[in-house]
Amino acid sequence: MVEIFLKTLPFFGLIALGFQAGRTGFFTPEATAYLTKFVFYFALSAMLFNFSANLSISEIFNWWFVAAYLWGSGVVYLLATMVAMTRRIGIAEAAVEAQCAVIGNTGFLGVPMLVVLMGEAAAGPVLMVLAVDLVVFSSLITILITGSRDGRMSLAIFRTVGLGLIRNPMIVAISLGLAFSGLSIPIPDVANEFLTILGAAATPGALFAIGASLAGKSAERMSVAGWLSFCKLVLHPAAVALAALVLIPVARFDAAVMIAAASLPVAGNVYILAQHYGVAPQRVSASILISTMVSILSVSLVIAWVTPLL
Repeated sequence: MVEIFLKTLPFFGLIALGFQAGRTGFFTPEATAYLTKFVFYFALSAMLFNFSANLSISEIFNWWFVAAYLWGSGVVYLLATMVAMTRRIGIAEAAVEAQCAVIGNTGFLGVPMLVVLMGEAAAGPVLMVLAVDLVVFSSLITILITGSRDGRMSLAIFRTVGLGLIRNPMIVAISLGLAFSGLSIPIPDVANEFLTILGAAATPGALFAIGASLAGKSAERMSVAGWLSFCKLVLHPAAVALAALVLIPVARFDAAVMIAAASLPVAGNVYILAQHYGVAPQRVSASILISTMVSILSVSLVIAWVTPLL
């Protein structure tokens, strides 16, 4: 456990450094926004392209894997939704809370950290978790919020979802990488070196940006945020573990990576969605702050628990 904790500490140290830079005003909110854009559109996209270009679709996509992750995530999603509805809040707010309960920071934290800690073979399963989060759950929250406001489902909703997917640089990068791999298109050495250098900026840039963005977040509605953080850090990996290790046949290594990915703190893009739709942004902000702080220990515990499966 101590060994795993010491391995994860540098990653969270970069988050702490970003937090301090943002807290002191050395790194302004505007600077954080531009750094996040650089990581999202350039560095992380280069890293994801490189990973997926060196993998075949069969190494990433597996129906049993998807089924196990969806089962575990779906159970927690429904639980968080039902608990939210008992407080007599609307569908839109319940959807945002459910999103907090199951969507981890796989892109900015999971991809760089888990590949380093669990080996390059972890890239495939991590990318699959990221793809399911982006395609399934990001689409679901858009449909639920828009549908609840319009009072009906329409083709315009699905157009919005489709455009959102094809404009997401992470999905584009993974898709292009798999296309290069599937068609056996060689990547010139100079291009490969360029992508490697650019992709190397993703890990420190993403972690620093996470910390800097947390500096501007407040911890309001602590009881709800605490519950959602518990869902994300404890119930989500537990439900995914039950699905992947007991109910559905998933390779042990893939199951270990899936469980570790499920233990990650609430993703920053949930806040972006909440702010965009004007639905409980402060609640999401508090959930991100609390879950990220607690995850310094909880993620290490989960990775230590699944390490024997590797």
